[in-house]
Amino acid sequence: MYCKSSLCKTMQRRKRLGLISAFGLMLFLWKTSPYTCTGHLTLHCRVRDTVASLWRAEGEGPRKPCNCEVCISQQNVSSWFDERYNSTIEPLLTAENQDIPVQVQHWWLKLQGSNNGSYLPDILSKMFKVIPPVSHSWARGNAARCQTCAVVGNSGNLKGSKHGQRIDSHNFVLRMNGAKTAGFEEDVGSRTTHHFMYPESAVNLQPGIHLVLIPFKLLDLKWMTSALSTGDLRFTYMKVKSFIQADKDKVLIFNPSFFKYIHDKWTSHHGKYPSTGILALFFAIHVCDKVSVFGYGADSFGSWHHYWEKNRFASAFRKTGVHNADFELALIKRLAQEGKVTFYT
Repeated sequence: MYCKSSLCKTMQRRKRLGLISAFGLMLFLWKTSPYTCTGHLTLHCRVRDTVASLWRAEGEGPRKPCNCEVCISQQNVSSWFDERYNSTIEPLLTAENQDIPVQVQHWWLKLQGSNNGSYLPDILSKMFKVIPPVSHSWARGNAARCQTCAVVGNSGNLKGSKHGQRIDSHNFVLRMNGAKTAGFEEDVGSRTTHHFMYPESAVNLQPGIHLVLIPFKLLDLKWMTSALSTGDLRFTYMKVKSFIQADKDKVLIFNPSFFKYIHDKWTSHHGKYPSTGILALFFAIHVCDKVSVFGYGADSFGSWHHYWEKNRFASAFRKTGVHNADFELALIKRLAQEGKVTFYT
């Protein structure tokens, strides 16, 4: 009702203040409640969401994009992060999203010294006939959700860390390349939900694990098709697996556009291109609400090597000239400093 008199307007103001106070009390009770929203939506969750939406309607603060204490994608927390973060770029290449922009194609093809992308549409078409569509549970912006990810690198600093139980407690556990768990469970955990690899680092996977292919070249896409079907492709620049054990319906393809975005915005062209470990980390940053990082950087003796092996050339990774390990480690530390990830060393 529209008020003309000063008395009516005063009554409306008092009513609005009363509602805000009630909402404030309800919000306080919700925040201090021992009950949490897990699984299906409970009555507690419905009350919480209603109160939160009404509170926001009165202009009392921004809407959190998730139900974690701190959400990675929440803006106005770190201006440094906000300047670089782009939520519109899809991390995955799919049958519906397979048109790679020309400028991305040019950059991506040159990573391995190629300029000919004329075969790309045919290669992608054949691959997506072998790989069925994947349904994702990664919808961002769900205020009732707190999806946690552990990104587990392969550094020797995991030996003796006893991080295994903490790693396994996350919703998703991301590993990469030749990562092993058998015999190292106390330090690295036993669960894997996503395993990032390319043909030359490929390993067989147990059922239920997502294989995430990082394609560094056209031949990698052809290999993925072959390794899940005919087994014809056995050599890239070295001998590779003819077949790979993996669930076809869980195979994911890392998007070259997302790859270039990380190179441009995050690693800032340090190194020829980002490492698999950094690509996996930013995949997590874009699909998870809370990210924990394990197994990156040197061990306590300053050596860079894998936790499962004794490597005579323990710092070889730093000397390849392809990746800039020092810059990537500094980047992870900055993300932790800005409150966007938790970095365990």
